[in-house]
Amino acid sequence: METTLPILSMSVAAAASAAAVLPKIKARVELSRAKHRSLAGHSKMSRRVAKLLPFYEFEGDKYFGCDGAPDVVVKQRKEAFFRLAGIYAERYPKGRAMTKEAAETISDLNFTESYRVPFQFSRLVREHLGTSTFMESSSGVTVTDVDGNTSYDLTGSYGVNIFGNDFYKECIEGSEKRAHALGPVLGPYHPVILQNVQRLCQISGLDEVSFHMSGTEAVMQAVRLARYHTKRTHLVRFAGAYHGWWGDVQPGVGNPIAAHETYTLSEMSEKTLHVLRTRKDIACVLVNPLQGLHPNVNAPGDSSLVDSSRGGNFDRAAYTEWLKKLREVCTERGIVLIFDEVFVGFRLAAGGAQEYFGVKADMVTYGKSLAGGLPVGVVCGKKDLMRRFRDDRPADICFARGTFNSHPYVMTAMDEFLSRLASPNFRAIYDGLDATWNGRVAKLNKMMTDAELPVQFANFSSIWTVKYTTPSRYNWMLQYYLRAEGLALSWVGTGRLIFSLNYTDADFAEVADRFVRAAEKMKADGFWWHDGALTNKTIKRQILKEMLAKRFGR
Repeated sequence: METTLPILSMSVAAAASAAAVLPKIKARVELSRAKHRSLAGHSKMSRRVAKLLPFYEFEGDKYFGCDGAPDVVVKQRKEAFFRLAGIYAERYPKGRAMTKEAAETISDLNFTESYRVPFQFSRLVREHLGTSTFMESSSGVTVTDVDGNTSYDLTGSYGVNIFGNDFYKECIEGSEKRAHALGPVLGPYHPVILQNVQRLCQISGLDEVSFHMSGTEAVMQAVRLARYHTKRTHLVRFAGAYHGWWGDVQPGVGNPIAAHETYTLSEMSEKTLHVLRTRKDIACVLVNPLQGLHPNVNAPGDSSLVDSSRGGNFDRAAYTEWLKKLREVCTERGIVLIFDEVFVGFRLAAGGAQEYFGVKADMVTYGKSLAGGLPVGVVCGKKDLMRRFRDDRPADICFARGTFNSHPYVMTAMDEFLSRLASPNFRAIYDGLDATWNGRVAKLNKMMTDAELPVQFANFSSIWTVKYTTPSRYNWMLQYYLRAEGLALSWVGTGRLIFSLNYTDADFAEVADRFVRAAEKMKADGFWWHDGALTNKTIKRQILKEMLAKRFGR
């Protein structure tokens, strides 16, 4: 009996421990299953893999024949590359010199110049296909660089330029005149802020507003407030989504420190909804509506265009249904649903993504498009979520402030923007917007198909991405043919094309013709050579072999 009691006690203790541990293990397994299976969904793994990738580059004929192309095609490509380089040298002498000088002291430019194409090809591109980063003027849907070259603008100022450069120049000009009397007096408010807040509350359908210097800051404050009021620790972001560069929302590659209070889950997944229903530590869920174009995939850039597997397809009905389910679960569990509209802003509808999808968020963030192109970040939220202190705990506060948060010039530019947006005549720009841009995509896709070119387009309204239909390691070259045809692209190249809404049918027809010409020239120069056996899978295997050989010195 004396021997039995200790054994029995140990058994009971073991059973109790197992009962306590098993639910935690189950929750952990469910969390892991809700992550997207790609590296975009596994931030810790992506950081480890990034540290293991060795640098190597191609030289000589290997540069133009790493896909196994025959000698005649390699020679053809090489001649075409340096012929294009000659065009660039002749066309951009001043701008290239200025860009080279600036890259030595501007770290941002040094980074973007190095990451326009896959790193194996980068050095030769920087030496011979450098373009001008310096622009001198804009007009309509075109921009003109310091060498006098005029190009159709497909950059969209990284999402800021919704209504056209002339529109924002007018906003800024009006702003300067109205704010001049007060000048850069910081701290007190310019009277126009009252109108801005009233309109923002009306547009967002929310109660209060706070102003910040950037979209990144706005998202930081929204998350901080959500944590403060829910008394929970973790935020949920979706694989591939961008919410600024601060630590908690960029837990993978690019952040030297791991984020410990962030769950990166799979978008449009029932497993994710189950995690939201069952965990007790989730304060908020961040949604970047732009991900509807490529759910669970990182922002497409030509620096990662190693094959032709880039996808993209916007299904408005499916994405709307997902957001409605997300809204339902967040309401049920007391989780703060945050729409990060810094990028899409008012591009989809006058009421933003909430109006476009018919789903209400608890908090919404906006960015520079709201202030006529001037720097700003805005958080709109429910009254109980925006409060930064507790009446019964005077030292318990949620602090956020910034010297320039309500700069007079920014506030007056915002009023110029919002006044135009409120005009019924101006709002007519949204009538049939999706039909217009979907029709333009269909037209250009048909032109590419008719010309037997391996290029297709997917769009989310006026935001486009280029897809490639023939397996190739040289798709990144298209951006340089496009620039040579007078199409201005952002540093991510063909990954994201952003049209301002003032593009006319005639403007678009000219852009479409230039796209076809550029693709025809690239095809003629052999960069889309294909032997019928090359696949995206074999290309990835080639790259893996190259990396292993470099890693182990073979």
